Amino acid sequence: MYCSCCIIPRDVLEKLAADPELSAEIRSAADATAKISSQIRKVRDEAVALTSITTALGAVPAELAPAPQVTVYDCKHGQSLPGTPVPNPGSSSDATAKRTFKETTLVAEFYKKIFNRNSIDNAGMTLLSSIHYGNKYNNAMWNGSQMIYGDGDNQIFVDFTKGNDVIGHELTHGVTQHTLQLVYSGDAGGLNESLSDCFGSMFRQWQANQDVNHADWLIGHDIMGPAAIAKGFTCLRDMANPAAAHCLAAQPTKYSQITPGMDPHYSSGPPNLAFCLACKKVGGHSWERVGQVWYRAMTTLGPKPNLKMKPFADDTRKLAKSMYPADPAVWAGVDYGWKQVGL
Repeated sequence: MYCSCCIIPRDVLEKLAADPELSAEIRSAADATAKISSQIRKVRDEAVALTSITTALGAVPAELAPAPQVTVYDCKHGQSLPGTPVPNPGSSSDATAKRTFKETTLVAEFYKKIFNRNSIDNAGMTLLSSIHYGNKYNNAMWNGSQMIYGDGDNQIFVDFTKGNDVIGHELTHGVTQHTLQLVYSGDAGGLNESLSDCFGSMFRQWQANQDVNHADWLIGHDIMGPAAIAKGFTCLRDMANPAAAHCLAAQPTKYSQITPGMDPHYSSGPPNLAFCLACKKVGGHSWERVGQVWYRAMTTLGPKPNLKMKPFADDTRKLAKSMYPADPAVWAGVDYGWKQVGL
């Protein structure tokens, strides 16, 4: 079964392309996005393989910079990457370029301030983004070395840079590439997607200074277009209620519901819910304690390409206890979250 490390699952695009209630233009955009994304995925596979080989050979990345440079390129609705450089993107008259620069810079700040991580590779890697990719391209993705953002079709989806959680989600795929190096299938694929949702949601909450009870825990809320909203879809996924009808890509809530070959965008439902429940049980800000446990699990265990969900859950339990020995509520919250999804 084909899976792609984009924010929009392939099957969602295929369903949109076959929906007779949608215009021919919208169906065509969805179909083209699915086909183009499948090819970009192959590029990412090669980048991940290269990262894995260099890590296995013991290569330690030298610090490239004390902080990452953030660059933005404009594809001008073509597919040539990276496109043409946008000068001074932080003050650009192009709202998409300006927003991309701002949000990417904030993601780097989030990882540095909250987790003491220097860019995606922890060595100051430049964060390069290409905007206005393709014609009505309905996706955003990390291709193994850079970000790619489509403008959407303005009906089902709008400009993908409008979702700060989307930006945080996709850049976190880069972090996972340089840490656990999870494959994109089975349990590991579900964990891969879940980690991106967890850190994308934490970034969104951090930026708004929301505690766990005021956060909506939605993924992709800000990229939903008027036609999707008219159909009752308010987000891609809901970490607090993965199976909700308002999710364009509703997910299972129990580990026992995951089936062989399931797309990681769906098998990520149980670990997403476990993280959300743990955060709510512990209280406060998601990134302060439970988020720290998840980050440590992602970055200190070494490459584990085929990591299963049960061992990951157990690792977070152990870390919660060792990191917060004087605060047993953290372990209790983490344990509670995983038990609620059958792990």
